[in-house]
Amino acid sequence: MKGDRVEIVVDAGDTTRTYEVVASRAGRRVETAVRRGVVEVSEVTRSGSVVRTARFMATRVLALVEQPVPREDSSEQSGHTGRLLREDPET
Repeated sequence: MKGDRVEIVVDAGDTTRTYEVVASRAGRRVETAVRRGVVEVSEVTRSGSVVRTARFMATRVLALVEQPVPREDSSEQSGHTGRLLREDPET
């Protein structure tokens, strides 16, 4: 979803560097994958086409922070407040 983002903190020798991949348009999402010692973070369209990719050596990645956009629950969208269910419906 637009606004999803992933922050990657990488060891750059004597310091750290922070990179950020953001889903920049509506309908896009950010996906992460770790394959063969490489961390890959991609921005992907609804149809699955990769827009851009960031690749890092897994041994250098210190942190990978996924920050999804808060999504509304289906009950919040319809205005339904919900009710608590009892364990025993007979009582």
